[in-house]
Amino acid sequence: MNALLKFAGALVAMAGLSAPALAQGSIVSPGQSSTGTYMDYMKTVYARATGSESLQVPLTSFDKDFTLTGLAAESWTQSADGLTWTFKLRDGLVWSDGQPLTSTDYVFALQRAATSGYDFAWYWDFAGGIKNWKEVTEGKADVSTLGLKAVDDKTIEVTTNAPKPYLPSVVSLWYPVPKHQWDKYGDDWATNIDTVITSGPFILKSWVKTNNAVVLAKSPTYTGPWPAQLDELTIDPSFGDPAVGMTAYMAGDVDMTGLNAGQIPVAEQRFADQIRKNAVFAVSYISFDLNSPPFDNVDVRKAMYYAVDRNELTSTVLKNIAVPAGSILTPGYPGYNPEIAAQAVYDPAKAKEFMAKAGYPDGKGFPDVEIWYREEGGYNSAILPPMSQYLQAKFKEVLGINMSIKSMPTKDWMDGLLNKKNNLFIAPYEYDYLDPSNFFGIFYNGGRHDYHIDAYDKLVEQADSNPVWEERVKLYSQAEQVLIDNAAIVPLVHPITMMLFSDKLGGDAASPNKQGFTPQVGAYFNTHLTKQ
Repeated sequence: MNALLKFAGALVAMAGLSAPALAQGSIVSPGQSSTGTYMDYMKTVYARATGSESLQVPLTSFDKDFTLTGLAAESWTQSADGLTWTFKLRDGLVWSDGQPLTSTDYVFALQRAATSGYDFAWYWDFAGGIKNWKEVTEGKADVSTLGLKAVDDKTIEVTTNAPKPYLPSVVSLWYPVPKHQWDKYGDDWATNIDTVITSGPFILKSWVKTNNAVVLAKSPTYTGPWPAQLDELTIDPSFGDPAVGMTAYMAGDVDMTGLNAGQIPVAEQRFADQIRKNAVFAVSYISFDLNSPPFDNVDVRKAMYYAVDRNELTSTVLKNIAVPAGSILTPGYPGYNPEIAAQAVYDPAKAKEFMAKAGYPDGKGFPDVEIWYREEGGYNSAILPPMSQYLQAKFKEVLGINMSIKSMPTKDWMDGLLNKKNNLFIAPYEYDYLDPSNFFGIFYNGGRHDYHIDAYDKLVEQADSNPVWEERVKLYSQAEQVLIDNAAIVPLVHPITMMLFSDKLGGDAASPNKQGFTPQVGAYFNTHLTKQ
């Protein structure tokens, strides 16, 4: 994993990037969202249509072992002062209409995003740190002042506000927009199957807007790394619910399906060799209003930290769908430190000592509190409700705390978190880009939780700009130790997902990685599947 983040001067080798010459068959897989407005990730992330990412080629991406790979970008270099990155595009890349894919298509994509109310715009400020991004998105500066430049047709120059040694990881979510097509149709180019053109390994064959189901076909014009090995890929959200997907899988109507907790024992008994596990790079943790009683008392927070039996939680209540979390980083994620995680032990005697030290022996005098969690689909829908009930019982048993539970829509939950309408939350977070700065940034200088811990902020600031990977990791570990010492969060669990893969599926994407997991990494996964 170290090589993943040693970007400066990197030149990606072509070895291992080619796929077998013959495309094989077609598969049907479940989708998630049944609604989608634009077939354009750079127009909307949260309301994008199914398959958008497979139609366009990002500058970089990750394989199943999360090794960074250049896709549209053949190479990249960082300036001596760390503020400017230069990306070189590969020769021969074209749009599906035959027009050349150029650096202007990438620069235009972000210029439009910065000026059109893009729902993922925060990412390019928070993660990318692009010069003048915030000023442009707030209307205080012209788009021409952005730290983006198409030097020539194959050269992109990015200037950041501060050194960003992990920027090549960030640009894995930078997709091009066909400016020549946009000039004709505006944003509507991505709403009509007849005007959607692609730069990636697939083209759009059909799009059923009533349920957001799509059929993608192998692109005849794509010449970059990771070409499609399938003739066709159908992604249908109708099978996204495991209750529906499992029935379809057993009937042979889909080639893979997610499993809910109740289905796992049946799958283990009948389809043991077809089960694939994936450790989601995500964490659920308890967060507090650090300035509001009773959680302004560090001893109260430490009591809760030691009162959670994570092994019991994940071996009983959340069996097969989560593993214990002692860190905000998941095992296998870049920068994960097992020594940090090992500190999160269940110690009821120590928990009681901290409660007594805080002035609440056996919970006497402690105010009634309420923990808020957000209503979600996907893997969190099976984790958050039972976990909150477990915590409610455990805190009563160990600490004598009366804690009620409130679930709410994501919008209301976020409003409550940001505006401090409550002081106790279960907070889930999944990575946006593959670098420890992604997770540490949510607690930096206010961030997601309005935390302002000087020692932590200083360490994260140093780590974010340090070009030496080993030094960065050490600084991040020191920063996480500050979080633990302040009991600013209580790590709970890391989700895992389980799926069934048909025994007719093959290719590198269908087999486990070095950690024993089978991750559904977008650009890599769909292009490295085959079917007998």
